[in-house]
Amino acid sequence: MRETRNSRTAKEKAEGGDLPGVWSAYGKLLQHLRKRAGLSQQMLAEAIGYSQEQVASVEQGRRPAKTLFTTAADRVLEARGVLEVLQDDVDRAKLPQFFRNFALIEAEVVSRFSYDPLLVPGLLQTEAYARAVFAGHCPPLSEETVDQHTEARLSRQKLLTRVPLAELSFIVSEEALRDPVGDADVMRGQWRRILEVGAVRNVAIQVMPAGRGFHPGKNGGFVVVETNDHRHLGYFESQGVGCVVQGAAEVSAFGLRYGKLRSQALNVEESARLVERMVGET
Repeated sequence: MRETRNSRTAKEKAEGGDLPGVWSAYGKLLQHLRKRAGLSQQMLAEAIGYSQEQVASVEQGRRPAKTLFTTAADRVLEARGVLEVLQDDVDRAKLPQFFRNFALIEAEVVSRFSYDPLLVPGLLQTEAYARAVFAGHCPPLSEETVDQHTEARLSRQKLLTRVPLAELSFIVSEEALRDPVGDADVMRGQWRRILEVGAVRNVAIQVMPAGRGFHPGKNGGFVVVETNDHRHLGYFESQGVGCVVQGAAEVSAFGLRYGKLRSQALNVEESARLVERMVGET
């Protein structure tokens, strides 16, 4: 058992550092609530529909709790939401380490505008598309890590419908939409998802058509956000390294570039018609 645990720890470190502290804190709280209720790990496991090994892993901070686990445990242990209030932090810690700081900012923005030249943006991805992206990581990720990153990416999508609503704008290159990630069914499902999200009133999705020539997005993807205290920040990433941009001049330049990209991309209606044609072609 010790050898298995040590090898798991080494692999986790290789994939992004030590296990997140919030998992350990959640686990200690779960253990405290369980003991207070007079339940063994096996008894709690049976009551919430999970295995004893899963409960033990969560208590030891080796595995993050899923939402269904937390909801059931909170109810059985009569925790009155104490566990549920930690779930967003637990989910956020499943994200790749380089992205976690920006994810904290993103969760509370007033607006978020992004240009994505290579892949469908994470906030619009289906589970199948996201899983295919993480499965293609180099060096390879473990199946457990692929699961965790996928779950965290889907959890971020709460921003699409969060109250109060955030103003969200996505410009995606046509090449990113057409480049196959996964099989034909994965892509067809992804295009339909884009059409579905694009119909939401606080979301605008535009496509930058192929062959448009040089434009500001050729230098790479980026994000511009306005925080709930009305600060403007930028963000960009490449090869597993992310950077939050705070300098006023740099963020202003991001905003100018984004405005120009919006004027050069297809408008929302034209973009939806293009995606509809792509669905029809398959």
